[in-house]
Amino acid sequence: MKKLLLGLLFFTSIQWSNAQTSTPNTKSKSDQKTEQELLDLSKQKWQWMADKNIDKLEPLFDNKSKFVHMSGTWKKEEELDVIKTGKIWYKNTKVHDVAIEIFQKTAIIWSRITLEAIVRGSEVVTEFTVTEIYQKNGKDWKLLDLTFSSVRDTHQIQK
Repeated sequence: MKKLLLGLLFFTSIQWSNAQTSTPNTKSKSDQKTEQELLDLSKQKWQWMADKNIDKLEPLFDNKSKFVHMSGTWKKEEELDVIKTGKIWYKNTKVHDVAIEIFQKTAIIWSRITLEAIVRGSEVVTEFTVTEIYQKNGKDWKLLDLTFSSVRDTHQIQK
């Protein structure tokens, strides 16, 4: 009985010690590196969209990707056409806040942005929270979804 109690006490003290030394928000260097890689990719994507660089966007967008805008939802080919023809020119994107979560091979990025765009010939400036969903495919990240949600400029993303 003494051995059982001592064993239980020892096990409990180890568990308590481990709980004290680990913090839930501590990220490994690998996780931090992956997060930065995705944040950099997201930033590049905004620039490629502004530059109408279809050659860079085409391999980034998954073949089954969806794009949710204020005026509709469409697939990869339609989004590339919208960018190429200038139906929407993502002229300038100012990113204010960003939050990211990685779930194994899937990542979600939430960004609060101000988008300066030309939409069907009219210049517009709109506040959005944008949700980007990426999935690791081999060595590359593929964009599965890009959703624009119109918000007030006081909207904040909880991290």
